[in-house]
Amino acid sequence: MATVRGCELPDDLLYDVENNIWYRDNGDGTVTIGMTAVASAMAGQLVAYTPKKVGKTVKPGKSCATIESGKWVGPAKLASGGEVIEINDALSGDPTLANAEPYGAGWLVKVKPDDWDGTKGGLTPGSDIAGPYEAKMEADGFAGCG
Repeated sequence: MATVRGCELPDDLLYDVENNIWYRDNGDGTVTIGMTAVASAMAGQLVAYTPKKVGKTVKPGKSCATIESGKWVGPAKLASGGEVIEINDALSGDPTLANAEPYGAGWLVKVKPDDWDGTKGGLTPGSDIAGPYEAKMEADGFAGCG
């Protein structure tokens, strides 16, 4: 697992560094998506999570959920287009799960991507994530997690 400025970034995930989103290929044609530890640390404690409805098709680069903290409101953008097949009901009840467990119980949505094979090539593997995230944190003036 890479750790950049105190932020953990698991090796087994793919990352959209620009949008601070992680992707886990579930091996069944679906992908689980969540916010990185970097995103949750930058946003602060989350107070609301509003996902798109199950069955909704989201275009590439568009939001699959809106995330809100005391200091930030913004979209969780999908690199891949696809259909939302599951939302995290537990996160709706307790948005702080994304802060406490960004790679576990704090996932955002599961989607059936339109072109997962094409999208994967544009994402950064966890094994290569340290350099790109160090550069992004530097550019964003973000000191780190914790």
